[in-house]
Amino acid sequence: MSEKILEGKVAVITGASRGLGRAMALALGEAGAKLALVARDEAKLQETAAALAASSAESAVFLADVSKEEPVAALEKQVMAHFGGVDILINNAGINIRKNLIEFTLEEWTRVMDANLTSVFLMCRAMVPHMKGKGYGRIINMTSIMSHVSIPGRTAYSSSKTALLGLTRALALELALEGITVNGISPGPIGTEMNTSIMNNPELNAQFVAKIPVGRWGKVEEIGKLALYLCSPEAGFITGTDILIDGGWCAL
Repeated sequence: MSEKILEGKVAVITGASRGLGRAMALALGEAGAKLALVARDEAKLQETAAALAASSAESAVFLADVSKEEPVAALEKQVMAHFGGVDILINNAGINIRKNLIEFTLEEWTRVMDANLTSVFLMCRAMVPHMKGKGYGRIINMTSIMSHVSIPGRTAYSSSKTALLGLTRALALELALEGITVNGISPGPIGTEMNTSIMNNPELNAQFVAKIPVGRWGKVEEIGKLALYLCSPEAGFITGTDILIDGGWCAL
């Protein structure tokens, strides 16, 4: 792939303030994309924007709770006013509440579903009309290995991510003739801020790594490179699928 394969493309990335969202923003920015960075933490978003500016990538920060209809409608107008179009959408925002199903309140259950699933529906409904008619478009939904396997205490999270995988497949079929691909990325044990407490505990870290077939945590940069490939012109025949990047976890 050439160095600036996304030159002139506009990418909207939710959850761009840290972790995987930031890594994907940096990868796409280095490839020439203009980035609409979306999250609720302005300070962290500005850090992502500063990192992009250091590599001469253009970006703009947008504050929005993408799990709610009105903020997404406002975000759509703001992005279009600033960039004039959308070519790539990466739905990365999400949360996880870890507890057994019988301990969940309805409010907690709904919060997980809204953040992980409803947000993707709202963002796709808002942005897809601006992507049509170009013969090119890319949507990446961050699913999870928890959409393929699960562990105790992940009932809400696994349910939301499994439903997201279904949304991904159906939307891919709806948009196939438009040249818009829709795919999922299912990360496994990746060294994000969310996993810092485990990684910084030598005993827990050793126990966890022992369960990963390749014997190490994944790097956020590896997710960024995968997202970049899926957004490239070379990936136009890949749609309606989900790519596991889990060090062999789901192969066990």
